[in-house]
Amino acid sequence: MHGITKSFAGVTALSDVRLSVRAGEIHAICGENGAGKSTLMKVLSGVHPHGSYQGEILFEGERCAFKDIRASEQRGIVIIHQELALVPYLSLAENIFLGNERARRGVISWSETLRHASALLKRVGLHETPQTRVADIGVGKQQLVEIAKALSKEVRLLILDEPTAALNDEDSEHLLDLILELRAQGIACILISHKLGEIRRVADSVTVLRDGRAIETLTVRADPDAAPEVSEDRIIRGMVGRDLDQRFPDRTRYEGADAGERALAVSGWTVHHPIDQQRKVVDDVSLDVRRGEIVGIAGLMGAGRTELAMSVFGRSYGRYAGGTLHIGGREVAPRSVPEAVAHGIAYVTEDRKTYGLNLIDTVHRNISLASLPTMARHGIVDQHEERRVAERYRRSLNIKTPTVHEQVGRLSGGNQQKVVLGRWIHADPDVLILDEPTRGIDVGAKYEIYTVIDQLAAQGKAVVFISSELPELLGMCDRIYTMAAGRLTGEIARADATQEALMRHMTMDKS
Repeated sequence: MHGITKSFAGVTALSDVRLSVRAGEIHAICGENGAGKSTLMKVLSGVHPHGSYQGEILFEGERCAFKDIRASEQRGIVIIHQELALVPYLSLAENIFLGNERARRGVISWSETLRHASALLKRVGLHETPQTRVADIGVGKQQLVEIAKALSKEVRLLILDEPTAALNDEDSEHLLDLILELRAQGIACILISHKLGEIRRVADSVTVLRDGRAIETLTVRADPDAAPEVSEDRIIRGMVGRDLDQRFPDRTRYEGADAGERALAVSGWTVHHPIDQQRKVVDDVSLDVRRGEIVGIAGLMGAGRTELAMSVFGRSYGRYAGGTLHIGGREVAPRSVPEAVAHGIAYVTEDRKTYGLNLIDTVHRNISLASLPTMARHGIVDQHEERRVAERYRRSLNIKTPTVHEQVGRLSGGNQQKVVLGRWIHADPDVLILDEPTRGIDVGAKYEIYTVIDQLAAQGKAVVFISSELPELLGMCDRIYTMAAGRLTGEIARADATQEALMRHMTMDKS
């Protein structure tokens, strides 16, 4: 790719970017949110068609002018987006060949479809039958189905955008092993990732983007079997333009008169699964959080962390079966999200695109959603006040958007997360529950969000911090609870917490 320049509504997203990928190479692309990584790959894959950008693309020595994604796929360039493009109620075989059907004279040959699908599933390490529905397998296996789908198109350059963002450690390891196998088969891969450990594990080269420009390309390993030659700190310096001496801010202690007072107390909290009402997803959980304190909750996938958070937040998950909730020493029983907000509880969901934001609405309307009564006069929202508040959070949270009137779906993941935080900060809660608040966010934006969380605790807010990244919990939290199979298995003070101690408690048998 030579001299790629791309603008949206007068805002330059890419500026004279150059990128070269060798055959049979794993080439990583990293950069802060909004650096232009996904935009560059959408140009390469034809999502942004030829004519909508400046510059040229050469593939296997030939100049390419892709008018759409189908044109790029016909040349062997296939992109797998972070949001998977699978139809949940169709079978694996139907998804693999969707739009690329095995047909004769306009009639689908199901025997050929199933035979080829079975071979592709075996190639990516899936043991499910081709007739299995996508809805009946986990996200990790769905990623493998996407790769099988790409292989069915005789892929020669596979682009993976944050492929492990929603995966647990085991599924991530399996996917990375598969990428290494594809490299051995001569397939080139472009890997977009914020997980620098993954980049060092599998990549041969890494190109760093910053503010829409290609800053540098580093050799991670000259030999595929060699150890990585580039440190995480070196990659971070290229991403943020400076050394990031600390991954986490120094904690600022709350000095208010009510410091140490219990802001949140959960006792005997039990919740049943919304469909299988015999199964407990949260089982007799008791915990507390004090004012000015950041308390972490650690657990493996399925441990019940999100189920606990959502059920406390206005019983928005499952069927409540028992337990009490105290806010500031007063027992409350919020039975809906508005009641939870009225009692001073805020919840930042792990799935910001589905539950956290209205992606087709503007930044300022998303920020105001939880606080509309405070901006209304006689039942009519004061739009001037709404914009003023949004503009304040745009500056204070460093939300990178040309205007608060921008559609929030057009922002990068890190900036979308800041919009969600701005909404709940303005709601002025006493208790803020953060569920995977930095998932899919680059290291520079993470530090900014960590700083905001620290400032909230310093103001006396009680913060519940749920994360799958153990270093993040160790770096941010005063205490950490661990969960397994819906039950609490431990409580560890900051001074005693290590990754090994947390993992030991996270893998305890609930009995």
